[in-house]
Amino acid sequence: MPQPLTILLVDDNGLRSSIIEEGLREAGYGNVSVVTTVAGLVKRIEMLEPDVIVVDLENPNRDQLEHFFQVSRVVKRPMAMFVDRSDTAEIEAAIEAGVSAYVVDGLKKERIKPILEMAISRFNAVSRLSRELAEARSELAERKTIDRAKGILMKAKKLDEAGAYKLLRRTAMNENRRIGEVAASLVSAYTLLGDD
Repeated sequence: MPQPLTILLVDDNGLRSSIIEEGLREAGYGNVSVVTTVAGLVKRIEMLEPDVIVVDLENPNRDQLEHFFQVSRVVKRPMAMFVDRSDTAEIEAAIEAGVSAYVVDGLKKERIKPILEMAISRFNAVSRLSRELAEARSELAERKTIDRAKGILMKAKKLDEAGAYKLLRRTAMNENRRIGEVAASLVSAYTLLGDD
């Protein structure tokens, strides 16, 4: 059975936040914390460690939205933001900031559960894609370094490409290191010696 979600509700209107909190509890979310001020919000998020952040802004101005977009970039949690009105630029900024769900026309009780589920799914999908992209970039950079190291060995030791790779691999095994690390060390030493 999955752990129940902890939700942080951010709403500067106390009456509205109590209605939304009640709606969240009715939707099956029992662990809800409410924050009615944005002062020190990042610290509160770090302290409470919510699974999801729900932000309800009645009539947000650009400064409020930008503040929440910055929070979204820093805290790396699914964030569902509900606003009563918006324009195309604000929607694009929300997506760029990593807000998982940006819902115009306010927050209604019956919409809470599916929107939160979608926000969590979207956040997880984007996080997975970001990790995969970072891994692919790292692998590509390592491959380039290995190719450069092979070129250095081919020139310095008069080896063919297969022989240079074999020497890199054998050195990595002997030193109990990854071949990419050995290649990076060779490229660094070669650059340091000024033979580049």
